[in-house]
Amino acid sequence: MKLSILGARVIDPVSGLDQITDLHVEAGKLSAIGSAPEGFEPTQTIDATGLVAAPGLVDLNVSLREPGYSRKGSIASETRAAVAGGVTSLCCPPRTKPVLDTSAVAELILDRAREAGFSKVFPIGALSKGLEGEQLAELIALRDAGCVAFGNGLSSFSNTRTLCRALEYAATFDLTVIFNSQDRDLAEGGLAHDGPTASFLGLAGIPETAETVALARDLLLVEQSGVRAHFSQLTSARGAALIAQAQARGLPVTADVALYQLILTDEALIDFSSLYHVQPPLRTRADRDGLREAVKSGVIQAISSHHQPHERDAKLAPFGATEPGISSVELLLPLAMTLVDDGLLDLPTLIARLSSGPAAALRLPAGKLSAGAPADIVLFDPAASTVAGETWLSKGENCPFIGHCLPGSVRYTLVDGRISYSR
Repeated sequence: MKLSILGARVIDPVSGLDQITDLHVEAGKLSAIGSAPEGFEPTQTIDATGLVAAPGLVDLNVSLREPGYSRKGSIASETRAAVAGGVTSLCCPPRTKPVLDTSAVAELILDRAREAGFSKVFPIGALSKGLEGEQLAELIALRDAGCVAFGNGLSSFSNTRTLCRALEYAATFDLTVIFNSQDRDLAEGGLAHDGPTASFLGLAGIPETAETVALARDLLLVEQSGVRAHFSQLTSARGAALIAQAQARGLPVTADVALYQLILTDEALIDFSSLYHVQPPLRTRADRDGLREAVKSGVIQAISSHHQPHERDAKLAPFGATEPGISSVELLLPLAMTLVDDGLLDLPTLIARLSSGPAAALRLPAGKLSAGAPADIVLFDPAASTVAGETWLSKGENCPFIGHCLPGSVRYTLVDGRISYSR
């Protein structure tokens, strides 16, 4: 199919392009920006006057829940929700059932993603077998099966020596390791940030040091091993400062933050709503402001949804007995546009943190608009709005933003030149 997108404001963070022009797509690739190639006759055109055309968003953490947790979501349902949020490429964490620690599980996920045909899926393999932190998983077999990075989520290694050996092995093969830095002992039993809100509500707290102690250790291990590292789900201003110091020392480290951490604080828990129960927890206003500044400066180069869909029953128990997580991937672009409305980021910088930044962090073939590149494109109207939940594609309705009117509206999402979503 040959497609022309006419009159859009085209923003490409990689090249610095920001102008009103046309895009031309052929055979799944972006064939030209501006004038159509000689002899190009489109079979379809999109009048994109007033719309922004940007690289398809890249989300580094979207739980697809398949295999093993079909009551919460499926590869088909969650990738369909992703393209509604403008996401064309996503990474899925290894906490599946069975755990994503074998090539068979990786191949199953990739096969089902291709069958669904919505967004591109890049699996994150388990760093240890069963995520138990005892034995190293078959990293090379997982890499060959399509895994782009490796991590253990919030599951700790049994001891630091074992983790160090794992990092040294990964460094030998230039593999990227993803850290979710949280000290198990300091966080044990905690439900919310250890502060006045948790004390007032009588909730067990997780101190900021649960993140910073683990983060300091992990950064030292990265320095010793030479591994390429990505730090995921930062929650504290001090944690962001540690990442900035490591980058200033020349360590090969990148970082992302969950979008809801840039919007919410622990004050949202005041009514005991389980919709705000997340792990790691929401922290203070000062932490949120520190994370926002780190995103603005580029210390944190990626904003992700950290989408975790749940069935309705998972959020109906008392706060402490509910399962943590927010379903939000299909609101990724509208929620992120609130950062532009708040004056924190300009639109090109926001698009960079949602596309080229995350793509570069994990070396994914995504996040740019250039001739010959895959035609992964999001077209959105920055002047329109989205009523969250008006249509809902994810199986998980555990989203505290449902009912909110959010800025921006995704109109089309193209994956390899094919319209995967239209509004």
